[in-house]
Amino acid sequence: MTGFGKGEAVGPNFTITTEIKTVNNRFKDFKFRMSSLFNALELDLRSKLEQDFRRGSFEVSVTYKRNEKAITEFQIDPKKVEAYLNLMKPIFEKNQIPFQVSPTEFLRNDFNKDEDDQKDKELEPLAVASFEKAVEALKISRSHEGQKLVDKLHEHLAIYETCLAQVEVLKAQYPEMMKDKLTSKLNEKLKDIKIDESRFLQEVVYYLEKLEIDEEINRAKIHLIKLKTVLRSSGEIGRQIDFLLQELGRETNTMGSKSAHPEISSNVVEMKVQLEKIREQALNLE
Repeated sequence: MTGFGKGEAVGPNFTITTEIKTVNNRFKDFKFRMSSLFNALELDLRSKLEQDFRRGSFEVSVTYKRNEKAITEFQIDPKKVEAYLNLMKPIFEKNQIPFQVSPTEFLRNDFNKDEDDQKDKELEPLAVASFEKAVEALKISRSHEGQKLVDKLHEHLAIYETCLAQVEVLKAQYPEMMKDKLTSKLNEKLKDIKIDESRFLQEVVYYLEKLEIDEEINRAKIHLIKLKTVLRSSGEIGRQIDFLLQELGRETNTMGSKSAHPEISSNVVEMKVQLEKIREQALNLE
């Protein structure tokens, strides 16, 4: 199922942004694009996605930047300053040299805080926070997309039901049509032979019984009710839909193979088309 989620977490010095894009996939696939600083987190982030989602191809992007406020603030490390003073003062005093230090000397990069230390303390918690926000946004996005798909499935089901209702109407005309067709054929082949009307009708009834599609229609209706119930439910419904589509396909194919009525055949073809469209769309649902 397609979807997009974005999360941002802001700390004293850094801002981390996580973006998660998903596209349709029958299975689960993960691709991470992020700094090596976050390598230790990848397994935990992957596990979170596996728990929250059942299928899809996920592309996760994690980026960070230093905040503008942090850039303009002094990054002097007091420990480095103190270590410098403790080292130099005794040397100056031993050599009886006045020890004077200008504060501007400590503005050099040598006295700045180590960025890696800041990153280690601040970045990982921010990365987790931004990722969790992105996951929640992704859930909402996929939920909206899922509802659109379900609405589309209902449209295809409505067309299928319309065709099925038409088949049910047409099947009532089928016995008389087949009787006329068989009578015409028989009269054409056996012009000079007298036919026992009652015996002929028995054969027609026997022939029509083999072409009866009432059971298939009734079973198709039952599968439709179940399918609609599944579409209204929550949780993992993709596999259930796939199973019910197989059952509907079997009943629809049997209707088509049993019937020689041209309009029934035409409706059956359309029913198959709608089932295939539903199957294609259902692959995108969890």
